[in-house]
Amino acid sequence: MTFETFATAANIVFQAPVLLAILGGAVYGLFIGAIPGLTATMATALLVPLTFYLDPVPAIALIVSTTAMAITAGDIPGALLRIPGTPASAAYVDESYALTMKGKAETALSIGIFFSACGGLVGAVVLLVTGPLLAHVALMFSSFEFFWLAMLGLMTSALVSSSDPARGFISLLIGLLIATVGLDVTSGQPRFTFGSIDLMGGVSFIPVMIGMFAFAEVLRGFSANASFPPAPDTSRARPFHGMGHLLMRYPFSFLRGASLGTAVGALPGVGGDVAAWIAYGMSKRMSKTPEKFGTGHEEGLIEASTSNNAGLSSAWIPALVFGIPGDAVTAIAVGVLFMKGLNPGPRLFVENPSMPTAIIMTFFLANLLLFPIGYLAIKGARRVLSVPRGVIVPVVLACCILGSFAINNSTFDIGVMFVAGIVGYLLEENGFPIAPIILGLVLGPVLERNFIMSMQIANGDLLGFFDRPIAAVLGVIVCSLLILPIARATWRRVGRAKHPSTLSTHTSDHEQERNEHG
Repeated sequence: MTFETFATAANIVFQAPVLLAILGGAVYGLFIGAIPGLTATMATALLVPLTFYLDPVPAIALIVSTTAMAITAGDIPGALLRIPGTPASAAYVDESYALTMKGKAETALSIGIFFSACGGLVGAVVLLVTGPLLAHVALMFSSFEFFWLAMLGLMTSALVSSSDPARGFISLLIGLLIATVGLDVTSGQPRFTFGSIDLMGGVSFIPVMIGMFAFAEVLRGFSANASFPPAPDTSRARPFHGMGHLLMRYPFSFLRGASLGTAVGALPGVGGDVAAWIAYGMSKRMSKTPEKFGTGHEEGLIEASTSNNAGLSSAWIPALVFGIPGDAVTAIAVGVLFMKGLNPGPRLFVENPSMPTAIIMTFFLANLLLFPIGYLAIKGARRVLSVPRGVIVPVVLACCILGSFAINNSTFDIGVMFVAGIVGYLLEENGFPIAPIILGLVLGPVLERNFIMSMQIANGDLLGFFDRPIAAVLGVIVCSLLILPIARATWRRVGRAKHPSTLSTHTSDHEQERNEHG
């Protein structure tokens, strides 16, 4: 990229219509993202009619800014009320809420917004510098690699979501079982629909997520052993205080989260949600203090939050370089670009290089805007904990019903939300984690579709999943995650079996010596 291209792009971006679009998108995204059930994809889709009246760069800037803030704002209800605003927030909602329960709501919110913005800036840099190269690598991924990547996300979630991995796997299997409801991927035959037309399209994970986290939290509030976060001291609000110290304390967590989010987000059809789950699991695996996870530990939050927006930025790599959407949001954006007469792809970088450069620059501005708007959001959001519970519960319940209905404009999804909430409450009361269920629902269709495609390509030979180099590496990692805990538990059981016999031998020797001397 030449200096002339950069200067032309900057001249396009730093104009009033583009800057107003970024600001308006950020405020709008903050409002949508903070309401459980109203996703960033929905917020972007609602903006499409407005983009008809905007030029290409302001239109894309509006989408970029809205998405960045909506994804980040999903951490706000998660930290304050244990209600994740987005699927990615569900990966670390328990950690964030545990920090709030310790009286550190401001820290939990600051980590979510500060490190999301930093991750987004890293992703934007990667998008600007190595976009075409990463897109080329992403195109090398086949169904085998996507299958192992989905398995990696599922395995890490099951292993780190609970102190008991067996319960985590059971929760994961429940999510995968729910994901099989609907039409069969290959034959199109109904599965587990029980004659219901509403179940033909499957069970939407948004109502299930709202039910298992939000409505279950409402039910838990009525229980006898309910505990609530302490009301914060609003007179000493210091958002982002201590974030520099955390960055210096956990630099590798930040770098791992940014790298993982960028790499996974660049894969078409994967997006940043999976990156957040894998990042949180990797953080616990590589941490020197894994026993602190689940108690309000900052390390896992930093890594997962960073990967969140880093994946969001890198999802635009295949969209801009090859015209292949990385996720649902970029699919909408690609449609807007085509509508404006700009066809994404390699020729766009050759024929009009200032235009994709200008689009990438809007990522920098959108993520930089997260800092001031996030600062104001933290100062206002932390006051939610001072509101009486009797006021919050009806509002949360109304948001649950609104968010569930808004997905498909169906009252059936409201029923799904209520059932999921009751099931989630009962499961959690008995020690079963909820997060793996949600991830099983999200990744279940991806896992099944790529497994069937891979089996068809390999003619039913399971060794075909290890034929390709990248697939082989991912496969070995997944198999190691599955085998190592079993081997470790077996080794400990064998050690315990040997230890008592050794003790009994020593005891008998001592008794014999005493008898001889006696």
